[in-house]
Formats: sequence, C-alpha cells, structure tokens
Amino acid sequence: MSSQVRLRLLPSSRCLFDEPVQVKVTGLRSRQVVTMRARSTDDRGVVFSSSATYKANQSGEIDLDKEPSLGGSYTGVEPMGLLWSMKADTLHKRFKKTNSLNPHVVKFYVHEEEGEGRMLAEETNERLLIGDGVSRIPVKEGNIRGVLFTPPGKGPFPAVLDLGTFMCEKRASLLANKGFVVLTVAVYNDKPANVKEIHLDYYEEAADFLRRHPKVGSKGVGVISRSKAGDIALSLAAFVPGVEAVVWINGCSANVAVPLFYQKHQILSALMFDTKKVIRTESGAYIGKFVVNDPRAEENKDSLVPIERAKGRFLFVAAEDDLNWDSKTYMDMMVERLKHHGKDNFECLCYPGAGHDLEPPYGPYCPSGFHGFAGLPVLWGGEPRSYAEAEVHLWKKIQEFFRTHLRCDAPQAEAKL
Repeated sequence: MSSQVRLRLLPSSRCLFDEPVQVKVTGLRSRQVVTMRARSTDDRGVVFSSSATYKANQSGEIDLDKEPSLGGSYTGVEPMGLLWSMKADTLHKRFKKTNSLNPHVVKFYVHEEEGEGRMLAEETNERLLIGDGVSRIPVKEGNIRGVLFTPPGKGPFPAVLDLGTFMCEKRASLLANKGFVVLTVAVYNDKPANVKEIHLDYYEEAADFLRRHPKVGSKGVGVISRSKAGDIALSLAAFVPGVEAVVWINGCSANVAVPLFYQKHQILSALMFDTKKVIRTESGAYIGKFVVNDPRAEENKDSLVPIERAKGRFLFVAAEDDLNWDSKTYMDMMVERLKHHGKDNFECLCYPGAGHDLEPPYGPYCPSGFHGFAGLPVLWGGEPRSYAEAEVHLWKKIQEFFRTHLRCDAPQAEAKL
C-alpha cells in the first residue's frame, strides 16, 4: 500500500445498514486513474463485489459525491454505487443477511490502474443492522415463533408486524432503529412442500402480542410484507380487527399456493400454478412471472382476498420489471376492486426498472437467486441503478406511511450509533 494515499468513509466507517457514506480518496497524483473496489461476504459465505474506474482531480483527490465513474460496475456520479452495484461472484446467489446481530461488513479498496494494479489504500465499512439501544428478543410464546425488536426509550411507539415468506431479521431491525416496535415472523417455518394449510389465527396472535407490548402506543398494528407474505397481509387487513396500515410489496391479490383458514374454517381457497408457463433462460434461471393462474377466472374467485372489508389503509408497491410475480397487474386489480366498492383507503407506488426483491437500501444487487418455494433458480428482474433508486425512495415512503397511520400519543425516538 502507498503511505500517501488515504481512503476515508465519512462521517464514519461505522454506520447503519440503510445510511449512506461519503467515499473520499486523497494523496493520489494529479489526474491519476485508479480502480476502486468493494467486496463483502454474506452469512452463507457468498462473495459480492463491484469495481469502478475513477480519475483524480488536479489536487489528486476523488470524492464519489462529485466525481463520475468512467467504467466498471456502473458509470456516472453515484455516491453509493460501489455498494448497490455489488453482485455475487457466482450465479444465482441471493444476498443473505438473516441474523441482525451480524453487521454487513464491506471492504473498500483503491488500486493502481496501470501495471499489476497495486493496492494503494483500503478501508472497512461496518454497516450495522441494529442501532444503539435497540433490543432483539427471540419470541416463543404460545404459537408465535419470531424475533421482537424494540427501540430505546419508554415510547410509546407504533407497532409493525413484519411478515417474511421465510424468516429474515434485516427489515425488522432497521425499522426498529427508526422508532417502531417490530415483530418479524415467517409464513413458512417448515419446508413449503410440508405446509398443507395456513391459519390466519397465527398472525392474529402475533398482532395481539404486539398490541399488548408495554412500549406500544398505537391503537392498531401495521403490517409489512412482500411476495407470498403479501396475500397474508391483505387477509389480515380484511378479516382481523385492529390492522390499521398494510404495506404490500410485489405480491398477489389472491391467496396463493396454500388454503387459508381462520377460526377453524377455510376462508380462502388456494390459487395454484401452471408450471408449463415457466420460461427457462440461457443462464439456467427461470422466469415465473406468468406461472400463477389468473385470479379473475371464475374457478379462482374464491382465492381473491376481499380487501374491501379492510378498515385500515394500504400502501401497494409494484416493481414494473418484477419477473417473479405479475405484481403491477395484481396491484391494478386491487385498485379496481377497491374503487368498485367505493373505497379510497389506498395509495400506490410503481417503480420502472426495479425487480421483485425490493429491500431496504444499499444492499448488493441480486438479479437472480434460489426460489425457496419453487426449488429452482429464478430471475427477480430489474437493473441495478433503478433498483437502488427505488429502494431509497420506498424505504422513506414506508416509514412515512406507518408514522401517518399508526399514530401514538407521544413523539418517537430513533436509534443512533
């Protein structure tokens, strides 16, 4: 390494996962061209990396807030480009950060462009999922199996139930940093093939658990969901009292794959698939966008969630390049249904160029991955820059939506480092 060249991450090399950092390099030669790299390893040991070519200014400095990338994983002025353009070094690997206690550690490097590409400087960015004072408590109470996150302070705080198709703590812990009490539970606690029916009572029990928490001040609960969890969230809003705000991201308007029961009765049949409609791509991954049967067909109408029954508010979010679900069409169906019943308790967000896997911002780009239900590698859709822009915008909108519709009697605090 060069003793003169310095790579700095501002305001600190330690930050929360969803916070931007300013990347600066000093001590280079005037107009020197260098390659900047980022590299990280997820919870399964999969390596993600990115690179970009930069040219120093006359003073031998590079500020990613101002200077454009000349080539590599992205081009142009992109302050967080090295983070959001990281891709797995092997095909069809999804970024896994399931345990919130483990930070997302990213190594940044500066290399000479010429010769053997000698490394000139390096720095480590520790991106935490849990801020100071936020508590993480595994929950095994009654039938509930999940993880509870609570912000520092007495509250009162709004309550959010985070539904994942499979267990994941990232989104829940990051919402807790923002001043929400969040319980995350999974739709599938077993292999999907072993699940023959789903009971809404389980999620009602989880919502009741949240409402009873001493730090919770909102009268009702919010629910955030994506993919298969989306139709569970819709059903909670339609059938269970006290669900006041639902964020539905890239899901379906009908109950997919498994019959839904409530209070010992089947309330929704299962919307099934036509596997002949799967499209195999040259990469070996599949496109499943049109595999789900049409919920509007007469034989499938018993699977449609009667969202017009909901008393709470909806935030519908659809990525227009989602290759896993026909999310935009399902969103349009729900809007039409609500309007038909004279309801206006919804708002919609559409993101052109983004794919299925919308997450909190600044994680790696994952265009494909193993589908836990289908048992195949699938394409999620989307391109990196559009994904990154959508995730930054959506993350702010989610927080605004919950703060607006899950009101508490006192102001909430956010966790800091």
